[in-house]
Amino acid sequence: MVTQELLRKLCPNTPGGKLAMYVEPLNYAIAEFEIAKVREFLAQVAHESGGFIYTCELWGPTGPQIRYDTRADLGNTDPEAIRIAEAHGDKPGHFWRGRGLIQTTGYANFCRARDALGLDCVNHPEFLSAPLHAAQSAGLFWKQNGCDAIADDFEKLTRRINGGLNGFEDRKKYLARLNA
Repeated sequence: MVTQELLRKLCPNTPGGKLAMYVEPLNYAIAEFEIAKVREFLAQVAHESGGFIYTCELWGPTGPQIRYDTRADLGNTDPEAIRIAEAHGDKPGHFWRGRGLIQTTGYANFCRARDALGLDCVNHPEFLSAPLHAAQSAGLFWKQNGCDAIADDFEKLTRRINGGLNGFEDRKKYLARLNA
């Protein structure tokens, strides 16, 4: 069971009020998506959210994120994705930038979250930034990607979540705090 004390141990530098907002949503998502490897899940979402501070990907005016507009693997080149983003005065890569505690990214992933959660996050991606939906989208990703089955291999788990080993040492620090 996730408690505020457990989250404080995990993220000692995050303001207590911010952590308190995630206790109930995390417990709900862990139960809803039958997450067994809770420590590994919490370590990964703590890293992905900067210690439960960010539920929207940080986005600068230039840089590699601009390539997200042409990421077919994320569904961002789908004509419907382009149409929806343009209707909101945006481009697909920016409109469906990472949201939630595991940073759901791209039109196709937002469609999967919409279908599974019954939440119109395709037209309103900001919905995945709210604590409950941020935790649910992380739990959904965890379950859909078989993360419990590989959680004992933390490197493999990180690759599954991140696509590489970005922040691997930081993720291990979070896990070590929970295992101490």
